[in-house]
Amino acid sequence: MTRPSDAGPPQGASAPLGGSEVRAATSVGARLIVGPFNRVEGDLEVQLDVQGDRVASAQVNATMYRGFEQILQGKAPHDALVYVPRICGICSVSQSVASARALAALGGIAMPANGQHASNVILATENLADHLTHFYLFFMPDFTRPVYAAHAWHAEAVRRFAPNHGEQVRAATAARQRWLTLLGTLGGKWPHTQSIEPGGSTRPIDAAERVRLLSRVREFRAFLERQLFAAPLEAIGALDTEDALWDWHAQDPLGGDLRFFLTLVRDLRLQALGPGPGRYLSYGAYAQPEGGFALPGGVWRADTARLDAVDAAAITEDATHAWLADGAGPLHPLVGQTRPDPDKARGYTWNKAPRLVGEVVETGAIARQLAAGHPLVRDAVARHGGNVYTRVLARALELARVVPLMEDWLRALRPTEPFCVPSELPDEGSGMGLSEAARGSLGHWVVVRRGRIANYQIVAPTSWNFSPRDAAGTPGALEQALVNAPVREGEKTPVAVQHIVRSFDPCMVCTVH
Repeated sequence: MTRPSDAGPPQGASAPLGGSEVRAATSVGARLIVGPFNRVEGDLEVQLDVQGDRVASAQVNATMYRGFEQILQGKAPHDALVYVPRICGICSVSQSVASARALAALGGIAMPANGQHASNVILATENLADHLTHFYLFFMPDFTRPVYAAHAWHAEAVRRFAPNHGEQVRAATAARQRWLTLLGTLGGKWPHTQSIEPGGSTRPIDAAERVRLLSRVREFRAFLERQLFAAPLEAIGALDTEDALWDWHAQDPLGGDLRFFLTLVRDLRLQALGPGPGRYLSYGAYAQPEGGFALPGGVWRADTARLDAVDAAAITEDATHAWLADGAGPLHPLVGQTRPDPDKARGYTWNKAPRLVGEVVETGAIARQLAAGHPLVRDAVARHGGNVYTRVLARALELARVVPLMEDWLRALRPTEPFCVPSELPDEGSGMGLSEAARGSLGHWVVVRRGRIANYQIVAPTSWNFSPRDAAGTPGALEQALVNAPVREGEKTPVAVQHIVRSFDPCMVCTVH
């Protein structure tokens, strides 16, 4: 057994996505504009400066301005729950949860246990649907490209993952469709589910519905255990080291879609592609009635293997390189400003640059699993850092870990007890709502004056990961990860760049809210 770091690629495999076989794109350097990206929620463009056969620097451009933070000004506080789910068609529940928490903080409102469990199931349903979509519909189809035709696994990749036609793509699409019907019972509809309130969930679940929901969760479990893992979820969650992971892979390298992905990791050395900043942010996922989180949060620092508490007061947004006014410098979201300045000379994106204590951080499933202390992800990141391999691995592990939690939350429901309490909101005050969307840490900050929203600021996961440079010129997480990515001769859309971008699973409409 060998891990990816123990030996070079197997006989006949390439270095990272071409490695030494890549020829120089140009002898003096070139600038590539890559975008708009397909299979991405929203509009994304990446500008690459290429030297030789590598990316020397990158600028990430969120090209669309939407203005939700301005739309919300002057509205009644409770109206935010109508507007914010419409920020995005695939992350709408995540926005609802963060907004409800901000309003709950504003009003000093606590959810009953049923409301917390139901809200967690609603949020987890959306988050896991996004993980499934990312793996089967966004990420894996890139390995069916003709550029990989010489690899022994290519024909199998096409059979499984060809867009629209791949056997596993079709199976995952059907599983996703049936999975999302959970939200019809839990919230009436999806997207833009309206059942989540500061005081809980307005859709009570009776005993018969709970049985049907558990049946649907177990059906999804069966899909994952049969197709993605070819193993019980608990066996995947129990993998505690990278050695154990690769021993499991060696039992059947093509058995199940996660093992197939690991085969690609070894052959293409995906663990060497797209290194992150080494600092990982999670606010904590799935709050529990008794306090704390099912997946505790924190800031994981890979260089020291240390977990620090999140200091939300140290979050700032820098608009130096955004097409937004930046006269006041980096601002905390409670006093943040969103004023378009489309002709700003040094701007290159509509995204601000969030920073935590002035530092770039990465967020997402990898951050959640590091903060929550899962030994496999901590071991893999200690060996290889954050990269294409470890980001995708963390999402797959999260699927295995959260489905059993959902079963527990549904069993904990008490149908005869309250699911929601009244939520009167004050005419003056402020509130912060922190949550974890599929793509990472999501925060809402609201300020209310005279019964109306005076300020509303949102920092989305892709705002963190796809941030531009700040006033000090420090690139954001993706901009750093793209440096040194290989570019083959003549490539206008480098395949390595696509793998790196997709490993973060961007949601650009949440970014530009």
